Amino acid sequence: MSLEPDGENMDFRQLPDEERNIYLRLSQAYSLRFAPVGIADIRLQILQIADLEEFLGGKDPFADVSSFPFWVKLWDAAIILAYVLRQAPKAPGATLLELGAGLGVPGLAAQAAGFSVTLSDYEAIILDFQRVSAAASGLVGPRSAMLDWLNPPELGQFSVLAGAEILFREEFFQPLLAVFKRYLAPGGQIFLAHDARRQSLPKFLTLAEKDYRISVNEQKIKRDGEEIAIIVNRLVARNAENA
Repeated sequence: MSLEPDGENMDFRQLPDEERNIYLRLSQAYSLRFAPVGIADIRLQILQIADLEEFLGGKDPFADVSSFPFWVKLWDAAIILAYVLRQAPKAPGATLLELGAGLGVPGLAAQAAGFSVTLSDYEAIILDFQRVSAAASGLVGPRSAMLDWLNPPELGQFSVLAGAEILFREEFFQPLLAVFKRYLAPGGQIFLAHDARRQSLPKFLTLAEKDYRISVNEQKIKRDGEEIAIIVNRLVARNAENA
């Protein structure tokens, strides 16, 4: 699979009033652009920081996870997860919570595919980017919610939990497992997508396999001529097998 930009850029003046005002407020702090993203037949317009290299200042997400702002980057794993969620079987009324959603591509694709989606992250500014992207993509209905894994709010339960590139700090592994138990509805499933180079992934899965049956699917993609392996894991609660 080769991942390339898809379609034309959005003009912010076409946004609804509320989201246009959010865009204008964000533009006072950042140089912004819309990245057109195609997920099969789904067309999204994702708001991003335009001068990303300057903003990141050479930070390496695989070398120093503690200081890297993971939310600003459109991750290959997020694109792959978006394809997975688009194809996932769903019953009428199926709900999905994207954890550590960042720019929100998987969740927005899931909303377009028929899920009722809540995008979550830990800073208000991230939710602003998500709201503008949802409006720019013509999507009505996705919610954005502040979610601190150490102090999770009451959001209800969801048919599907999903996250791309969210396993990067080991001190958050146990809180994340607690988040799974809090928000996953009985009979639900979890989808995680990560670059195969993410060394924390096998450590987390070792912890998770006590309570979840885990399947693995590896996707190979090409980015700027380089082949990259993305690992997609599907987790189902072991107690669901006996329900």
